[in-house]
Amino acid sequence: MTGIDPQRQFAAEVVQKLKEAGFQALWAGGCVRDFLLGRIPKDYDVATNARPEEVQILFGRRRTLAVGASFGVMIVRGSKEEGQVEVATFRTDESYSDGRRPDSVRFTTPKEDAQRRDFTINGMFYDPIEQSVLDFVGGEADLSRGVVRAIGIPADRMREDKLRMLRAVRFTATMDFELDAATADAIRAMAEEIHVVSAERIAQEWKRMLGHASRMHAVKLAHHVGLLTEIFPELMTAWNLTENHQTVIGDESPGEVSERTLHMLQLLQSPSFELVMAALLHTVPGSVREICLRLKLSNKEANEIVWLVDHQSSLVDAAELPLSELKKLLSHRYRDGLLALFRVCVLAKNRDLSDIIFCEEYLQRTPEDVLNPPLLISGDDLVQLGMQPGKQFRKWLDAVRDAQLNEELESKEDALKWIQSRISDTGC
Repeated sequence: MTGIDPQRQFAAEVVQKLKEAGFQALWAGGCVRDFLLGRIPKDYDVATNARPEEVQILFGRRRTLAVGASFGVMIVRGSKEEGQVEVATFRTDESYSDGRRPDSVRFTTPKEDAQRRDFTINGMFYDPIEQSVLDFVGGEADLSRGVVRAIGIPADRMREDKLRMLRAVRFTATMDFELDAATADAIRAMAEEIHVVSAERIAQEWKRMLGHASRMHAVKLAHHVGLLTEIFPELMTAWNLTENHQTVIGDESPGEVSERTLHMLQLLQSPSFELVMAALLHTVPGSVREICLRLKLSNKEANEIVWLVDHQSSLVDAAELPLSELKKLLSHRYRDGLLALFRVCVLAKNRDLSDIIFCEEYLQRTPEDVLNPPLLISGDDLVQLGMQPGKQFRKWLDAVRDAQLNEELESKEDALKWIQSRISDTGC
């Protein structure tokens, strides 16, 4: 690694100050893993034998924040550039009756602290002052071999916190490692227990996995260990339908559908979470909103995912679409996502890109005021024509908008005359 960033320097200073006060202090967890891999850690954690109250006294009340004092966790705050460091007392977790968090903790030694952590590659300590690694769990060996392995008995680690099952998949995929066979077996055996974990925590893990370039690997691995079936049962149903009962599969076999979906995920370039979810769920259009609700995604996220899936085929034969329909699609706020989704779907099916090319060229040559011009009339204009507010309002306004986008009407006067002539013809 070249240079020292302020966050790393601050994390080393926290260790230094604790050691000068007579305490043992080490970097711990993921920051050690990333540091040893030559990556810049996103944040730094420090483990120490100092108790929370001792940490607070040493660094001062203004610079510390008790976020989990009962679990031995304090935050030490630096400058804006330095960020903050989580300082936790060496501990062992007594039990996990809810499969999510320890019922209580007991302050202990670094060796025992390492045993409570999830995976060997996350269970190492590093002394930034002495520049030495303290490894009680074989993390260095697994890091060099590229293996994600649970510490101790895999079933015990998964039982303590069921989210670790998804975390194992994420670490394996994003780091391009192999998942230890015994760890994979433990996950597969208790995959159905993932529902103990809150929907928000599950969704957060999926966002991190799907936001990484290794998303295809992550989905395949989640399927391999049984988690995909538990979290997205609708997806599994769609992928296993027979040729005579397929949703949007057409003439593809079930195996081809799943492979196409995986290929689409691989083809996406720096996509948003909503776009990746739409690609993942594009074969289950009728269930997408239900899935979003189950994962407790925001309304904004759900609306975009649902719209993209619902309109995934809307640009087929784009050159033949009425201008009103084409313009609405290409001026929609989710247009870029739709074009990206349509592109990877076409590529995954090994079909030509003529529709995409047409849309891109149309956007290049069409000014914004032609693609999405201001409305010609409003409800007030209809009232002035003597019409009574009601369901017909929307019908007439939509009809005028379509005629405008079809370039049949250019002005407010044209629109009002157009409506009046049709009112006279229909007697409405």
